[in-house]
Amino acid sequence: MTRYFLLLPVAVVSLLTAFPSVAAVKPSQVISDIPNLSEIKLPLTEAKLLTQPDKLDKLSQSPPTTEPEPETTDDADINIEVTGEEDTQPQSTPVYVIDKDEIEKQGANSAAEVLRGLPGFAINDVGYGADIHTGTFYRGQSINQSVFLLNGRPINSNINTYHGNTDLNSIPVESIERVELSSGTTSTLYGSEAVGGVVNIITKQGEGPPRFSGLVQYGSYGEENYRSSYGGALGSVKFNIGYEKYDAENDYQVPVGAVNRDANGRFFNGDTATSNYFGNITLDVDPKNTISFDTNIISSRRGLTYFGFPLQRDRLDHDVLNAGLSWKSQLGNGKDSILNATIGYAQDYFSTYGPSGSTSSRQASLNSQGLTARVEHQWQFDQNNLLRWGLDLKNSNLEGDVLSNVADRIPFNGNETRDRFQTAIFALNTWNLTKNFQADLGFRQNFNSEFGSYLNPSVGLRYAPSENIAVRGSWASVQRNPGIDQLYVYDTVHGWLPNPNLKPETGSSWTAGVDVKLSNNLTGQFTYFASSLDDRLAVSGGKWTNIGLVNTNGLEAALRLRIAREWSTFLNYTYTDARIESGLEKGLQLGFVPYSVAQMGLGYESNGWQVNLIASYNSGSRRAFFTLPGQSTTDFSPSWLNLDLGGRIPITKTLGLNIFVENLADVQYEKANRVYQPGRTFRIGVSSSF
Repeated sequence: MTRYFLLLPVAVVSLLTAFPSVAAVKPSQVISDIPNLSEIKLPLTEAKLLTQPDKLDKLSQSPPTTEPEPETTDDADINIEVTGEEDTQPQSTPVYVIDKDEIEKQGANSAAEVLRGLPGFAINDVGYGADIHTGTFYRGQSINQSVFLLNGRPINSNINTYHGNTDLNSIPVESIERVELSSGTTSTLYGSEAVGGVVNIITKQGEGPPRFSGLVQYGSYGEENYRSSYGGALGSVKFNIGYEKYDAENDYQVPVGAVNRDANGRFFNGDTATSNYFGNITLDVDPKNTISFDTNIISSRRGLTYFGFPLQRDRLDHDVLNAGLSWKSQLGNGKDSILNATIGYAQDYFSTYGPSGSTSSRQASLNSQGLTARVEHQWQFDQNNLLRWGLDLKNSNLEGDVLSNVADRIPFNGNETRDRFQTAIFALNTWNLTKNFQADLGFRQNFNSEFGSYLNPSVGLRYAPSENIAVRGSWASVQRNPGIDQLYVYDTVHGWLPNPNLKPETGSSWTAGVDVKLSNNLTGQFTYFASSLDDRLAVSGGKWTNIGLVNTNGLEAALRLRIAREWSTFLNYTYTDARIESGLEKGLQLGFVPYSVAQMGLGYESNGWQVNLIASYNSGSRRAFFTLPGQSTTDFSPSWLNLDLGGRIPITKTLGLNIFVENLADVQYEKANRVYQPGRTFRIGVSSSF
């Protein structure tokens, strides 16, 4: 089935012949209407997924400005303007942005559901039956091999045991303004462990008169969702505060052999409950200085399944506190020198507990705390050079407690407390070498209290030979250090031993691609990505170890076709070959990483009415471990295709009825190793903003 999705980009291009208004555009018309690619963001670069009529209508227009036009020179049209962090990301690799309007259209209930539709992502632990063991992968890399940021601050817990990790299913979508996905030379700015990429979640700031927004929604298998927020601007102060609560029983029927199938044939211990408080306040001290504070408090309670050997009854409590204070200052008279300073605090508390057999029990906790500070200066020191440089500081503390009355685990009981300090000096310069040729050159010098000093350079290139095409490429040196828990804390839940002799994962990642505007209504982005990572960390023989070399190669393709003003469609496809090159599993694909994933959508919007149809495809992933009799760890779960339908019916100007039907075909399928999606499910609710 994979080969059919490889042909889909060709099929979408062929659709142009069915729409004369799209296909009958003369080359001269295209060239005269399209600005140089160095001046614009392609729609696909911003990952606008469904109906965004204004975006394509304004594509051929110059961006509005309130500042005087500069004097015309040979290089005036490639001047780099510092307009804030979101607009100065390196362009030598794709930068995808999905905003709150698109998130609403998707009907996403979590950050994980937001990300699964972006190119490069393969997310198995999302939605019904979500289990954190099945993984979140970006370009074949695990969640701890990408950098996750909240308003520019790192939120990766880097916890690898006790079911601990960055829990994307607990991040409230009501607080999200947009999500930015970048890679390549961005690792220079935010961390050498960004083997896959960098995901920056930007929270909402209030604008305009204060408004209240709310949502109440109910769905199949005990799903309940409540969201509320209040935000706006009062003079020089912008604010947004809110609360979100999500509950689901997830007690649906599953087939024989499914994970945690109880005596009644239902999915057992799959319930989840999260509650979130969030807030953001920004003060414009004067025209040049802005201070902002944001905080996020998450409480998550859920059952664990762990592939059901035996029927799992373990529970996971996860509590998060994340707070940050930032200051932004324009140092000069214009926007050519901007200083950003941030200090943040993050705490992740993981607690697992449950029975071990009929008479024994086990429990464990990991309390991770991190204090971060960052100073960054964006300096356009001449017309063709933009320098971003600064300093990162982070102090991490981890306290682990293990308590079990299982005889062979009692020797591992106890408390372990460890600290780690790391700092980095970074610099990334972007040159406009010629009118059409741009280069990025960066370095990140790291200092780590456990792993010493190491340098990670990066380079990127972008060339626009014509006004409707640009080619690009990047290379970055990467290093991800073992987590403190992997080094020192025994995992009593899984029985995994720590290993204080672990080495860092080291290697390189690189990309090559093209951005193309095929017509006024059709844009495309195509990216080859690869990485080579030595001393990859994994569990072997019940102990954390470096398993050796893993090479990853893949392709991302993203197309967006605007059929008519009210209609639009998109197609994202990702192929990932993540091959183990040494050890006992040499030649095998990494477990739970599918070769192919794709998502295609068709959207309609008019006068407040919305209808969105999304098709998702997964080629299946290697089972890797805990298989049934007759199955092998080299087997792949079957491929699947899922159709979801969502819509909004306006009741009044400020009130709407939301309806979502998931899995339209009513076909139960295996999302990952013995983790099943139920058949057709429903969600219905109302949303309002006033």
